[in-house]
Amino acid sequence: MENEATLVIIKPDGLKKSLTGNILSRLSETKLKIIGAKVVRVDIELANKHYHHLQKESFYPELTKYITGQLHGENRVMALVYWGKDAIKKVRAIAGMTNPEQADPVSIRGAYGRILTTGLFENVIHASSSSDEAEREIKLWFEPDEIVSKLYPSKEVVKDKTKKEAWA
Repeated sequence: MENEATLVIIKPDGLKKSLTGNILSRLSETKLKIIGAKVVRVDIELANKHYHHLQKESFYPELTKYITGQLHGENRVMALVYWGKDAIKKVRAIAGMTNPEQADPVSIRGAYGRILTTGLFENVIHASSSSDEAEREIKLWFEPDEIVSKLYPSKEVVKDKTKKEAWA
C-alpha cells in the first residue's frame, strides 16, 4: 500500500479523563507522522456533517450529544491527521473495534471505552474507515493551511468581509 492520510479524533471523554497522552503514545507505535493537530469545540453543524451517514440510526441524537460534549460537560476534542504507509489500517488496529466490549483489551477502545446503559458506545477515539472517508473527514475538520503536507488539491481564495478572531 502507498502512503495515505487518516483522521483521528480523541473524543470528549478521552480529553476529560486525561487520556490524550496515553492515546498518543499508543498511536506512536504506528510510526506514522502527525501532519495536522488541533483542539476543537464541536458544534451541532460539524457533528451532523461528520456523522451524516448515521442520521437515521436510533442512537443518532445521543451520538451528537456525545461528540459535542453534552454528555461529559466538556465540549472539546483533539483532531489529528496521521500520514504514512497503511495509515488507516494501522490506526484502526490500535484503536480497536467500535464496540468497546468486542475490542481487544489492549486496544485503545478496549482499554478505555465503555457502553452506556442507553447502548451508546463511548469509545474514546474516532478513526477513519477508508481512504474516501478519510478525505471527506479531513476536509471537514481541517483547512488546507492547517496541515503541513499537501494532501489534496486546493486553491487560493480571498474571503472578503469575513469576520475572524484575531489576537489583540
